[in-house]
Amino acid sequence: MDPKLIFKDILEKGKVPFVNMEEPYDDEFSINVNLGNFKAACLELHKVLKSPVMMLFATDVRAKRGVFTLSCVFSSVKYRKWITVTTDIDGEDPRFESLSKEMYSASLFEREIKEMFGIEPAGSPDSRRLKLHDEVWPEGLYPLRKDFPAVASLWRDPAMSCKDVCVGGVTMSAAASGEYKFKRIEGEGVFEIPVGPVHAGIIGPGHFRFSVAGEPIINMEARLGFTHRGVEKILEGRTVSDAVKITECVSGDASFGHSLAFCQAVEKICGINVPEEASVVRAMMLELERLYNHAADIGGMAVDVGFSFPSAYASIIKESILALNKELTGSRYLKNVNRIGGVNKNLTIEDITCLRGSLKGILKDFGELKDMLYNSVSFMDRVDTAGILKKKTAEDLGVIGLAARASGIPMDIRKDFPGGTYKKVRFDVIKESGGDCLARLNVRTAEFAGSAGMILQFADILKCGGQKLFADHPAVRPGSGLGYVESWRGAVLYWVKLDEKGTIERCKIVDPSFHNWEALSFAVLGNIVPDFPLCNKSFDLSYSGNDL
Repeated sequence: MDPKLIFKDILEKGKVPFVNMEEPYDDEFSINVNLGNFKAACLELHKVLKSPVMMLFATDVRAKRGVFTLSCVFSSVKYRKWITVTTDIDGEDPRFESLSKEMYSASLFEREIKEMFGIEPAGSPDSRRLKLHDEVWPEGLYPLRKDFPAVASLWRDPAMSCKDVCVGGVTMSAAASGEYKFKRIEGEGVFEIPVGPVHAGIIGPGHFRFSVAGEPIINMEARLGFTHRGVEKILEGRTVSDAVKITECVSGDASFGHSLAFCQAVEKICGINVPEEASVVRAMMLELERLYNHAADIGGMAVDVGFSFPSAYASIIKESILALNKELTGSRYLKNVNRIGGVNKNLTIEDITCLRGSLKGILKDFGELKDMLYNSVSFMDRVDTAGILKKKTAEDLGVIGLAARASGIPMDIRKDFPGGTYKKVRFDVIKESGGDCLARLNVRTAEFAGSAGMILQFADILKCGGQKLFADHPAVRPGSGLGYVESWRGAVLYWVKLDEKGTIERCKIVDPSFHNWEALSFAVLGNIVPDFPLCNKSFDLSYSGNDL
């Protein structure tokens, strides 16, 4: 059935007018509406498609049309499409009606849009800042507006620093706007426990404020943004080749997934057909990235309950996978493998032999690790029923990826939007219903075996040596498109807009951690504070991926 008829019918049943519809790509569909109908259109699609807000972002096109554009992206497994609702917002009075009262999955996006663009989500129940902390960032400076200078320009003059930036008469040296307002839980016997942002372990910075009555946690609020680097601003004006290296640094433990999602967006815009062999190599690398991270997380869960020997054993497994990555690609963390149009590395017969031998030993060691954990009564007692995230809560928050699958939501881009590569191999989407630390552990252990199996299947169909693993392509052309990858935490999304010169005009990035940090605050409720590290590690979310 024609997608235009499908989505026209959805909106007409909801009595939502639209301006036009188009299908720019086989997997994308765009619906343009007037600002007054934007909220109604988003709510109708959210209800019918049963999709959370996957992306909500603004673009500054005031220089061309005097407006900001606002885009809200949903996914539809049924129709195998990403649906984007777009509207224009007056550049002189930038505001729109908040979506987050009815769709909580829009909340963090709205807060981000307000602080980065100065666009007001009218009626929002929470408009606090996320990344531009109140204590250090002046009011009235909106870094993703086009009249805010690109970060690179700050360093052309050695005498210039960030505090010298002046936009609209406001400088970085101006007084900051104030203090962040935490949600307070008050009552007799209620205590607050602040943790972070600097932690005892070698992890990223994040502030967690617990409210406890006795031992149980009755509220936990996370404040992040401490590793905000302005990545989306840094990408503005970059060539696509330069940008690949930057995307590898967005979240270090998902460097391949991020660079792949970016490359796919550019390849879609430019009509580049990636060679089949390159797509297979990409899938293999993506699964290798999943393997070493799952091993690390399982070990992290063990160490957070004081079970040190399995933790050390998991570290050996992780090191074996990183050494294999190095042997195959020259990079332990799979950097400099992706390029626009394909990959830089061709796997030889010797590489595949090394891969098979290494995986055999890794799987043997992983089996022993599982036995250590699942046969330990004390370990199982700690993970079973700890940190429960209910399915309904996960759906309302818009949780995605591994955390969603552990709460009974079978969301996996490899199955939902498989493309050509993942259709060639057999694998199951791993789903648990418990939603606790044990369920998240079970998903990891099952996915580890599944990913290893997929890698071996990909190795069977890979033609080694002699094939060209990247496509020659004409000059990069203007346009926009969405790239997406099921990274090990969940969906990594890149919406890229290229200008007439073929450089990046706007790049919106969504790491799965941005969707999932709020879930941790709900999962810890009713648990004791000493179980927080275990709950936290069972999600293992990225500070840098969230903060960008």
